[in-house]
Amino acid sequence: MLRTVSDRTDEAREPGDEPMPPADSEQLLRLERQLCFVLHATSRAFDTLYRPVLAELGLTYPQYLVMLAVWEHGERSVKELGQSLRLDSGTLSPLLKRLEKAGFVRRERSPADERSVVVQPTEEGIALRERAGDIPRRILRATGLDEQQLSELHGALSNVTSALDKAAEEIDRRE
Repeated sequence: MLRTVSDRTDEAREPGDEPMPPADSEQLLRLERQLCFVLHATSRAFDTLYRPVLAELGLTYPQYLVMLAVWEHGERSVKELGQSLRLDSGTLSPLLKRLEKAGFVRRERSPADERSVVVQPTEEGIALRERAGDIPRRILRATGLDEQQLSELHGALSNVTSALDKAAEEIDRRE
């Protein structure tokens, strides 16, 4: 189970892991208390780390995510890719266009449904997967987490994402 600072006993606390004090209205608005800010800062740190690593492959981080989805699932519709990556078509289409221009993917109209565009990796895109194979290990090492900790954090963040999605759906239903 992923333990938070407040879950630790005094003996298990590490230096600098002070528990969050009870929240009054003044404390609630402090930047460092905001989970969204911690996630934002973490995302920016990941971007900084990924940028030079992915530059070796000629990819940006969003392009890398697209390639991960294409490598994992093979041929996918643009709609399916957008759903799995949480990207709208206005964001995804330019990414796919650049990946196609680089020779990593091919976009074609679906023979089963002309309204649908499918994306599949090219031979060059498949070869790129081989070159990208060590990236997850490099990033894991940089986090300072072991595989167990990473798995626990991933699970906790997936739970937060699901809860936020449900909350947003509830808000949408009320409007």
